[in-house]
Amino acid sequence: MEKSPNEKLAIPRQELPEDEEPPSKQPSFIDEASLLDEYLKSRTDRDKSLISERSLAFMQEFFPEATLKDWNNWHWQIKNSARSIQQLSRYISLSDSEIKPDGNNHSLPLRITPYYISLLDRTNADQPLRKSVVPVFDEFIIHPGENADPLSEEHDSPVENIVHRYPDRVLFLVTGFCSTYCRYCTRTRMVATDKCHVGVKAWEAGINYIQNHKEIRDVLISGGDPLTMPDLHLEYLLSRLRSIQHVEIIRIGTKVPVVMPQRITRPLVNMLKKYHPLYLSIHFTHADEMTVEVKEACEKLANAGIPLGSQTVLLKGINNSVKVMKNLMHALLRARVKPYYIYQCDPVLGSGHFRTTIKEGLDIMEGLRGHTSGYAVPTYVVDAPGGGGKIPLLPDYNLGHAENGYVKLRNFENREFLYPDIS
Repeated sequence: MEKSPNEKLAIPRQELPEDEEPPSKQPSFIDEASLLDEYLKSRTDRDKSLISERSLAFMQEFFPEATLKDWNNWHWQIKNSARSIQQLSRYISLSDSEIKPDGNNHSLPLRITPYYISLLDRTNADQPLRKSVVPVFDEFIIHPGENADPLSEEHDSPVENIVHRYPDRVLFLVTGFCSTYCRYCTRTRMVATDKCHVGVKAWEAGINYIQNHKEIRDVLISGGDPLTMPDLHLEYLLSRLRSIQHVEIIRIGTKVPVVMPQRITRPLVNMLKKYHPLYLSIHFTHADEMTVEVKEACEKLANAGIPLGSQTVLLKGINNSVKVMKNLMHALLRARVKPYYIYQCDPVLGSGHFRTTIKEGLDIMEGLRGHTSGYAVPTYVVDAPGGGGKIPLLPDYNLGHAENGYVKLRNFENREFLYPDIS
């Protein structure tokens, strides 16, 4: 029997059960009519979104009943995400190491959007993108120095969901939900539980803390992934923060434009640009992620005047070479994303198979500095275990003092120069 128009349009409200859709509790001030209105406003934008031939072929093979409207609906993407090894095996041929985690009690859940699955190599378990999101048995091997909270965020949390480590800025953890889980996630302890699927009531303590601490001029909204929240929830949070006079800038940390670019709708972008100065830090891993869909999503955000920066984790067998990293940095600049940080992989539990040596990171930085545009050179940092904060690392270009007050320096070609360091 043909469904009524209202039944068809009510999809976003019913697609995810309450324990999955972040935030898990619907606030009283947002009613069903408002959510439906938000959905209607975004339909035209979704219809115009790009879709690559690769994604289209994947959709037609594995979701033959889906339409382009479905595929470009971010609610549909979340609902149809792979959430188990068994579901994932429908799309790719799993290796022995990838099959082994099935049935185990993962410390980190599995979730990959259909869009991002379409980018995975079906037969090659060593493909960089596949290694970053598909669990393997090595996750159960704990190496020395690994910790569930390696950055001691809980120690620096004065109230729930706030991390206050640096003098003038705070981290605000507003959800524990991600549309796709990276296997090296620093906050495994959060996303593995339900406690951080928070709603607006749970944000009050954090908002009040920021309001009462006038030294806070910079708020980084993270999680989980804040862009998995409905527009109205996100706008409520942004409006509350923007109303605090001493908050100068707001940043959002996200991987959504990379793993679910369908989320970057025109209504979302129009809402975000009302809260300038607003910055987005986007988590990129490899140049293969820069598809036409992702580039379009980044352009929508950049065209709205939102500065975009990238955050990339250095990962063994994924991006730990000068060539791969340079390709990524160039792809980012072409999409108007400024390379910001390369992170040394945090020693979270079960992450040893991802971590490189610090020397490898320094070698990559030396292979970038002077060999490509300065804009393409991010800062390489170690987020110090125990809550020490980000420590920048650079190759040693200062060879020490020479005679007569000169400093001996070397350049990217390993040529030495004397600089008069005389005051």
